[in-house]
Amino acid sequence: MTLVEVKNKRDSVRFIEFPVKLYAKEKNYIRPLDTEIAEIFDPKKNSFYEKGDCIRWLLVRNNEVIGRIAAFVLLRESKNTGVDPSGGIGFFECIDEEAAANALFDSSKKWLNAKGAAYMDGPVNFGARDKWWGLLTKGYDLEPNYQCNYNFPYYKKLFEKYGFETYFEYYTFLRPIKDDVNPRLQRKADLINRNPDYTFDHFKKDRFLEQTNSIIDMYNRAWVNHEGVTAITREQGHALMNKLKPILDEKIIWFAYYKGEPVAFYINIPEVNQWFKHVNGKLNAIGIAKFAWHKFRKKNKKMLGFVFGVVPEHQGKGLDGGLIHAFHNMAKSLSNRYEVIEINGIGDFNRKMIIVVKQVGGEICKIHTTYRYLFDRDKPFERMKAIK
Repeated sequence: MTLVEVKNKRDSVRFIEFPVKLYAKEKNYIRPLDTEIAEIFDPKKNSFYEKGDCIRWLLVRNNEVIGRIAAFVLLRESKNTGVDPSGGIGFFECIDEEAAANALFDSSKKWLNAKGAAYMDGPVNFGARDKWWGLLTKGYDLEPNYQCNYNFPYYKKLFEKYGFETYFEYYTFLRPIKDDVNPRLQRKADLINRNPDYTFDHFKKDRFLEQTNSIIDMYNRAWVNHEGVTAITREQGHALMNKLKPILDEKIIWFAYYKGEPVAFYINIPEVNQWFKHVNGKLNAIGIAKFAWHKFRKKNKKMLGFVFGVVPEHQGKGLDGGLIHAFHNMAKSLSNRYEVIEINGIGDFNRKMIIVVKQVGGEICKIHTTYRYLFDRDKPFERMKAIK
């Protein structure tokens, strides 16, 4: 076996195409868009290069690729040390062979150790936590959602045999649109609805700029104090919303207002992998035509819970129940369009949000596990702390 660092266009293509061959017989695998994977490793497209670095390898045997991996280091501000190099690995794909996996993990550990990192988390993204994060450890019988990892069950064995331990888990919840919400959520909604200062309304495309700014502001107020979550700039937020704009359904994005000011948001989108699975990773002219045909001619029966947030001053007041209840009433009226909703990315450290989603009526259908490997093998391992 030989490790080959990805430095040229040929190896970049091999890095992207290796999983296509590996999952050729796996019916639930959906090939990611090639351009979206390539952009992660392009310093001109990925702003995380401004505060970190990455490297990629292919594992080759007899001129055939049998594995791949990327290693990332980010320089995070630390109260104690000033700068804390945060290490991670991602985009791991490998045949079912322990020696092959260990070769990929060893190369990453050596590189990250030299960069000053004390651990490596994986699989993670060289970017935001809402994409390509965690190893699928439950839900192999379901298709992956957009920008979510899908992998074989044996990957869990490869990670854990090497010595990775569970740092935290992300849950994906599934519920039929037609089902009623939990009575407890109904009571929270009834309580908040008695206060005339609170109102609810869905997104309006004719107010796209204004409401995009509101989402960015609320997201930053609601989430930036949580470990591993960084603020998004106006530029980043607008780029994301403009990218989503062609597929947005304004009736499934909801806001809560207090005296007319937005204080909570809940974004759902049509699950675009239900369209992208027909383009084989290529958004060229043919791919765009296929995407358009399936988007306009075939129903997308799955809705994806994208992101949810309540600004700190209005947390703990039952506003989450009122917002979700308002959304749910609208969603039921769209049950001829959407049959199910999957709510992604609920961390096991976020107990309050788990309770809310369970009150909505969802059941865990997928688990993505984020592992951590401590380089100091004598140091006690600790899982991510729960949000208080």
